[in-house]
Amino acid sequence: MHILNPGIQSDERFMREALKEAEQALEADEVPVGAVVVCHDRIIARAHNLTERLNDVTAHAEMQAITAAANHLGGKYLDQCTLYVSLEPCTMCAGALAWAQLGKLVYGAKDPKRGYTTVSDQVLHPKTKVTQGVQAQKASSLLKKFFQTKR
Repeated sequence: MHILNPGIQSDERFMREALKEAEQALEADEVPVGAVVVCHDRIIARAHNLTERLNDVTAHAEMQAITAAANHLGGKYLDQCTLYVSLEPCTMCAGALAWAQLGKLVYGAKDPKRGYTTVSDQVLHPKTKVTQGVQAQKASSLLKKFFQTKR
């Protein structure tokens, strides 16, 4: 796994799109996590958490985005794609990203309780590049706002 420095202009731009999805999740009373899949500098899939709406614990933003991107491409491999997600993926989502052979993962806020790196940073496909911390403060702020209303 390669960890790249955050701050690349396109990473910031696409993460802002993922955060728009997270805001939609927040408005729908879902945990505010949003994702976009980019292929050749174009967004091919957008998603946010739908676990409450679908009554499905696997309906995470990443899982929804993987499915939408694979449908768009007509194939199951996302090796030419980048997933931008506002929160570090959980182990389930990281495993799915490994099976999809994702080319690059960019995430905002770390998830110290359920993020895949709490288990092992070897969950992703070995060729997947990772950038972390892009728009992390905004992503964290949305999550804190959501959970404050729940407590």
